[in-house]
Amino acid sequence: MRTFTKVLGVTAVAALVLAGCGRNSDTGTTPGASNGGSAAAGFPANALIGVALPQKTSENWVLAEQLFKDGLSAAGFQGDVQFANAGVSEQQNQIQAMVTKGAKVIVVGAIDGSQLGSQLKAAKDAGAIVIAYDRLVKNTNAVDYYVAYDNFKVGELQGQALLDGMAKKKANGPYNIELFAGSPDDANAQVFFDGAMKVLKPKIADGTLKVVSGQTNFNQVVTQAWKGENAQRRMDTLLSANYTNADIDGVLSPNDNLARSIITSVKAAGKPVPVVTGQDSEVESVKSIMAGVQYSTINKDTRNLVKDTIAMVTALQKGQQPKVNDTKSYNNGVKVVPANLLPPVIVTKENAAEAYANDPTLSALTK
Repeated sequence: MRTFTKVLGVTAVAALVLAGCGRNSDTGTTPGASNGGSAAAGFPANALIGVALPQKTSENWVLAEQLFKDGLSAAGFQGDVQFANAGVSEQQNQIQAMVTKGAKVIVVGAIDGSQLGSQLKAAKDAGAIVIAYDRLVKNTNAVDYYVAYDNFKVGELQGQALLDGMAKKKANGPYNIELFAGSPDDANAQVFFDGAMKVLKPKIADGTLKVVSGQTNFNQVVTQAWKGENAQRRMDTLLSANYTNADIDGVLSPNDNLARSIITSVKAAGKPVPVVTGQDSEVESVKSIMAGVQYSTINKDTRNLVKDTIAMVTALQKGQQPKVNDTKSYNNGVKVVPANLLPPVIVTKENAAEAYANDPTLSALTK
């Protein structure tokens, strides 16, 4: 099992499922049926659908807002799409307001997935269905589905890209590297890191990779709030403390925003830019990749993620079983949450044109 999925063994997960904490996709029931709510028979076609999004920390979140507004309207729903730029308490209040207004489904992109239990319980008690979007909601029974890209696979792709990029620059190691992770209040941050470390740990163990700072634990390498300035500050410290007389060959960065800040730090220190990974296919990072500066990113097309989420809402409205393709991997600490996972794509300069062929904005940057 994956992050906080690996905490429980197979036997424990089976026990949770048998106890009714989890559910398999072949049960033939909807979450509303198990709670005695109205969802088992569907709900009105023009129902209110709440979408609670986190802070606007990346281009993908900003894009998701308009996609949800347009997509829910086109599907016949009333959409209530909110950003919680003021933090967790604002998101809690927004979700509670959606419950009060009678939302039949609440889609949650959590700022902190461990601090929404009370609000989501209220949603369930009111008969709403809860879908975790992009980030798994933790430690609560009150989440029915999870829609996301396969985030453990994202980490694996980032780890492999780091190895491949360094090998292209220098055929043989050892390679000096440093590790960065995302914000510890984001459930995905640990998943990305664990996926990458599955690839990198054997190479650290055999001496191919040397983490010069010695900082290899998730809690040592996190970046609070996914803020670029925090990553840049930490990179400044790492360079001054460990690389006065040595160059750095690679940096594991979990997303594009942090990647650009890391690169800024390295340039300011007068060092050659190392291989730096990323994620989200942000415009500035795609430009950097095409210029040969940032090495890689991950394409997780937000259009497809929102489309699949709205398809799940539509199926639930009709009283149908929504599409899921993973009923084992995502344990939130209380239950195994049925998931619909989309496949991420690694992008480097070599395959960027192909990867973004269907994206009018990004494809233009590859020409």
